[in-house]
Amino acid sequence: QMKKQCNQKLLIRVKTECVPCSLNLKTQCPAGYTKLTNGTGIADCRYYLEIKTQTLSLPGCRHQCTKEFEQPECCRGYWGPDCMGK
Repeated sequence: QMKKQCNQKLLIRVKTECVPCSLNLKTQCPAGYTKLTNGTGIADCRYYLEIKTQTLSLPGCRHQCTKEFEQPECCRGYWGPDCMGK
């Protein structure tokens, strides 16, 4: 029996929203994602704070999250939803 299904493993990376670093300790990744960074995360972004008529751009932190996802795919020579052969 030849293998018809050759699923591809994909690694999806996302970053959480940029917030003040002191508040980022409690930031969680989306459901199903694993947090790659810890503590306050990475200080590589800016968030905006509106005060009356001004908008301030302040340095902030965010976390990196990852999730492994399996994408269904047929092996070479097979096609369709059921991976039919020739």
